[in-house]
Amino acid sequence: MNKLYVVPTPIGNLDDITLRAINILNTVELILAEDTRVSKKLLNHFKIETKLFSFHQFNEHKNLNKIIGKLQNDCSMALISDAGTPGISDPGFLLIRECLRNDIEIECLPGATAFVPALINSGLPSDRFIFEGFLPVKKGRLKRMESLQDESRSMVFYESPHRIIKTLTQFIEYFGRDREVSVSREITKIYEETKRGKLLEVLEYFSNKKPKGEFVIIVSGKK
Repeated sequence: MNKLYVVPTPIGNLDDITLRAINILNTVELILAEDTRVSKKLLNHFKIETKLFSFHQFNEHKNLNKIIGKLQNDCSMALISDAGTPGISDPGFLLIRECLRNDIEIECLPGATAFVPALINSGLPSDRFIFEGFLPVKKGRLKRMESLQDESRSMVFYESPHRIIKTLTQFIEYFGRDREVSVSREITKIYEETKRGKLLEVLEYFSNKKPKGEFVIIVSGKK
């Protein structure tokens, strides 16, 4: 059956995978993985022996037609990322769009994504929010932050440990030192932590503690 399953994987704790996800990963003919080494650990843990194929942001353009061809020849596939839901700050959009253009059925499973628990856990308004993901590293970064200065909804960002200090510093410049913020790291893992407070307070906290893990930042909107 020519069908693509979009399968979320745990963002830390392997027990967070769903029974349905395990079943699909066991029954498809091919699993498209962002990093096969990372995904192999997950598959081995659940004794899943399905063949892996590398599919990430650096080769997705090159391999797109090959994958579409396999799907058109009645090959069932699952798309996974290293952690979380494919397409959310991870490869997936290009393949999904191309499948739709070629009338290939897509089924997306519900599952883990880091920003939802971070947002709920922040204590900041979650009824209306915007997801910004990773800010541009260089070109367009400051312009993006400038465009968000008057945003009234809670803002959700992803950030890496080596840029968290720089990002919080720039947030103070554009949003003000007293803007409320919640920073979560290592969600679902052993050293999970959430620090809440004003931007300056949270910046000082992480400046005195070496940042580790992947971060989700929730910034309150402008009142």
